Amino acid sequence: MKKVVIASMLVFASMVTTAAPRAFAAPQNSQSDQITIKDPAEYNAYTNAISQSTPAAKAAAIESFLQQYPNSVVKKEMLEQLVGAYQATGDTAKTIDAAKRLLQVDPGNLRALTFVVYVEKAQANGDVTKLDDAAALAQNGLKATKPEGMSQDEFDKLKAVATPIFYNAIAADDLAKKDYKDEITQITAELKAVPPAQTIKQPTLADTYYLGTAYVQEDPRDLVNGIWFLARAAQYLPEPYKSTAEKAAEYWYQKYHGSMDGFTQIQQLAQANVFPPADYKPTPAPPPPSPQELAHNAVASTPDLKTLALSDKEFILANGAPADAQAVWAVLNGVTAEVPGTVVSATADTVQLAVSDDAKQSQKADFTINMKPPLKTVPAPGTNVTYIATFDSYTQKPFMIIMKDGAPPAPPKPVRRRRHTGVR
Repeated sequence: MKKVVIASMLVFASMVTTAAPRAFAAPQNSQSDQITIKDPAEYNAYTNAISQSTPAAKAAAIESFLQQYPNSVVKKEMLEQLVGAYQATGDTAKTIDAAKRLLQVDPGNLRALTFVVYVEKAQANGDVTKLDDAAALAQNGLKATKPEGMSQDEFDKLKAVATPIFYNAIAADDLAKKDYKDEITQITAELKAVPPAQTIKQPTLADTYYLGTAYVQEDPRDLVNGIWFLARAAQYLPEPYKSTAEKAAEYWYQKYHGSMDGFTQIQQLAQANVFPPADYKPTPAPPPPSPQELAHNAVASTPDLKTLALSDKEFILANGAPADAQAVWAVLNGVTAEVPGTVVSATADTVQLAVSDDAKQSQKADFTINMKPPLKTVPAPGTNVTYIATFDSYTQKPFMIIMKDGAPPAPPKPVRRRRHTGVR
């Protein structure tokens, strides 16, 4: 019976890509972990495997050991070393396969969870099923506890690297599902879990931008926070992403504040602070006038209501207070005029037209033309037409202007050309 000291030797120094985390240093050997291998043949196979000088040879020897001794007391430790060996060879597929096998025997293994979550999230390419899997493992990682044999300092360092990776994966899953509320929660936690200097580097910098977009996409929108994180991301993102973030921040600031006054100061604050400081207090623009107020202002500021465009008269009739609407109707009632519009529906006796731009966009009629005499050819919906008719009545809710004695405009008179005789 022999005693063997086992050390956890996962070294995720370079992970899979150059963007991967680089803080997975190998833990120090712990003399407190004593594992007993009773079978001399198993012990010899074990020592042969861990003593191989190259990662490829070590991986092959460990695979052989695990196949020969699938229930070995050192299975977990051998799987840990197998992940490290495959990772050292640069074989991502075999590394992640070994890490998943390790999780089957040690579901709370923080190193394996971190590696699998990072790689699966990176390889998901928007696949919700794969993102769900990565997010579920990330949730397990956030709940992982310190294993026996690992010092508190080592665990804390590992946790500091792993935690933002887990929040990042859960947020990516939220984004794919358009769960903006939880995405905000996860990215906020991610930003709080890293030093401020790390927030201006990838992937945390990209998540700062996603946090800003989540705030402006959630229902109801939170423009104050959305503007902040979009402006923060714009200070550090490279082109063309910098311009995208800047334009978004400016658009929503203009919409919220009503002008760009004070935006430069916000950019300066965002460059120096991860989260909004106490003096970040953008003021909302005053609410715009109501449609009824706009209608009243138009009536009050126009000495001769006859000079208003037809679209303005229609707006006042649709939105004005009774006195303003009646004042405009007084100059329309009984007047015969040409009305151009798009046919919504038609019979020989009645044509419903969309005349205003809003009516055309919504494909809803705002004019009813009662014809006299009946039309010989009924126009199809969507046809642009012009009729001459007389204003007869209107209703405000639902809005409709009714005209009578409708008729197509008279055809233009032929131009009589002077006959040339050749005599001057």
